[in-house]
Amino acid sequence: MTRPAPYAIIGSENLGDGPLERLDDKARHTLFTGARTANTFADTPVSDAELSDIWELARWAPTSANTQPLRALFVRPGSGRDNLVKHMNEGNRAKTAAAPAVAVLALDTRFHEHIPTVLPFKPELREVFAGNDAMRAQTASFNAALQAGYFILAVRAHGLAAGPMSGFDAAGVDAEFFPDGRFRSILVVNIGHPGENPWFGRLPRLEHDDVVQWA
Repeated sequence: MTRPAPYAIIGSENLGDGPLERLDDKARHTLFTGARTANTFADTPVSDAELSDIWELARWAPTSANTQPLRALFVRPGSGRDNLVKHMNEGNRAKTAAAPAVAVLALDTRFHEHIPTVLPFKPELREVFAGNDAMRAQTASFNAALQAGYFILAVRAHGLAAGPMSGFDAAGVDAEFFPDGRFRSILVVNIGHPGENPWFGRLPRLEHDDVVQWA
């Protein structure tokens, strides 16, 4: 069986055929060194197309055995947003209510059902996961967390600010939006263009020698 290319782009050139290129300093600044968690957002709308494009970019990043357990629910202003806000911690309610768009990121506890599609050369892995609850839960948790990080970078790559938050009642959100119990929320991400005084002061990062070892 011929495996599909890991990604495709519009046009005839496949980026995977040539050497990788270093991102320029502006791109690195946008994604990492200059990026901050936004706490206020401008009134500028975020379109459905922009939100879809964020996911279209994030979905290409790697996961174990290509399992892809993350799911995204985009919540617009209105009754759905009101229902989400009531489950946020008090300090997060106002900014979640005001954000142009909000994503609830959740893991799919039955992600293994998609194994024949996402790992077509080893479909039997579906049954391995089905028969091992602990392995399935660990795989879902770890890889959904990875994908949540990719999602935040994809928001930034689209010229938007992200406000990721774990301060919410996950059980309440799940009962509200995922009542069948299949999906479990792990992160809420406010999305939009930064508003007035959007950034808190940059908190320190650990130094290289505090975290990096060589062997």
